Amino acid sequence: MPRAGLSTAAVVDAALDLIDDRGLNALTLAAVAERTGVAAPSLYKHVGSLAQLRTLMAVRIMEELTERSTSALVGRSGDDAVAALMRTYRRYAVDHPARHAAMPPDPLHDPALASAGTRLLEIFLAVLRGYGLEGEAAIHATRCLRAIVHGFASIEAAGGFGLPEDLDTTHEQLIHMFTASLPRTSS
Repeated sequence: MPRAGLSTAAVVDAALDLIDDRGLNALTLAAVAERTGVAAPSLYKHVGSLAQLRTLMAVRIMEELTERSTSALVGRSGDDAVAALMRTYRRYAVDHPARHAAMPPDPLHDPALASAGTRLLEIFLAVLRGYGLEGEAAIHATRCLRAIVHGFASIEAAGGFGLPEDLDTTHEQLIHMFTASLPRTSS
């Protein structure tokens, strides 16, 4: 008998809590079942497989990051918007390193992830439109921005910056380096 209140969303919540607590490698259907208080076969009423659960988790993670980024960008433009986006992405990755690691590298080519991935991509593209970047130029700038924020956040979340110098200072320098590379529109 399924536990009262257990739903697909609750299974995803439990899986995300599990990886937050124990890391991405701890994700198994048995561990999620234990966390939800049901037998592992009962999870199949809500998710068809571990792969499907990972997909549902990835969608949720991208939705969370999109929501946080959208909130951070309200009323901002130009360098201020880029800085807010970079800080928000970093904060999410550092606060939730396993979730960040669970984000797929190319969600746009997976039909189950494409919608959530496109919404997150649109945040980056919208910020860069303020610099007059469209088409291929916007894609190249988005790739650079994504590589910068993902790389820094991944290294930081993994504890890879072992020297004592302040990480916030380094991150602010990185923001400045990226924004300085963007074209300035003449008024």
